[in-house]
Amino acid sequence: MTVHSKLNVLVTRDLPGDAISRLRERLQVDLPSPDEEIGHGRLVEHIVDKQGLLCLLTDRVDAEVLANAPLLKVISVCAVGYNNVDAEEATRRGILITNTPGVLRETTADLAWALLLAAARRIPDGDRMVRSGGFAGWSPSLLLGHEVHGKTLGIIGMGDIGTAVARRAAGFGMRILYHNRNPSSLAAEVGAEMVSLDHLLSNADFVSLHVPLIQSTHHLIGKRELDMMKPTAILINVSRGEVIDEVALVEALKMDRIAGAGLDVFENEPKLAPGLVGLKNVVLTPHIGSASFETRERMANMAVQNLLVGLECGRPQHLVNPEAFHG
Repeated sequence: MTVHSKLNVLVTRDLPGDAISRLRERLQVDLPSPDEEIGHGRLVEHIVDKQGLLCLLTDRVDAEVLANAPLLKVISVCAVGYNNVDAEEATRRGILITNTPGVLRETTADLAWALLLAAARRIPDGDRMVRSGGFAGWSPSLLLGHEVHGKTLGIIGMGDIGTAVARRAAGFGMRILYHNRNPSSLAAEVGAEMVSLDHLLSNADFVSLHVPLIQSTHHLIGKRELDMMKPTAILINVSRGEVIDEVALVEALKMDRIAGAGLDVFENEPKLAPGLVGLKNVVLTPHIGSASFETRERMANMAVQNLLVGLECGRPQHLVNPEAFHG
């Protein structure tokens, strides 16, 4: 593939592997230094003369940015989600939007299970106890947690990642419930039963969230939903922080209305709801669902490929707004 060398692209953050080198072989690349971050104001400024943008989910590409990008042809988001982009405005301007689906399915499912097990068996508590010198020897009531095997796993959003999480549950002999807008064609392979959201929340011992962030999923889990869950239930979120009303979750955890939570994403990240950090019944990780060497390199390479194909006026494989393509 040959892309004209005079085309300019903005990459908002350095990427693992040789992805940036691949771009520089074909394009003029504007990349911030390692200690520099392109905030929204600088994004507006830097995008003026660019034909391509390779960005992350944390980069807000709104109408103001797009209005200042008369030459922009392709926005390649190095993530599965692309809710950071004003898709309606980009499509109106004929700008292609691409993402990196599928590649992070298994890695994110691994982390969901890591959070589930860590929260259920109080792994962080045990680690802190040992490191601080608080472990004085075994006792029958030391750090009692919750069993995982034989329990009921509720999956909200039985897509690729949700199905991967469900597949791992087989080794724990779990009953699997799921809730989707439509029946999942993948449910049969993992023996999952489709139920209403209320039924799932009331019956699951572990609730794992795997929905995209759209208008109908914003605060999908709020006070009402948390009150429906078992007092022994644990909530896991590796999807999007805004799916949970974080203030309501803090209150539920504080009052022991549910047993615990494992969160990799946050409603206003990197900021956390007041009181969340001080709770001992929640496990927190810094948005690392896809953070393996292998997956992040695959994501970066996919994002680069999407950008290169789009700039050569081809149809990228992972185009999310096909109505903008007129090749």
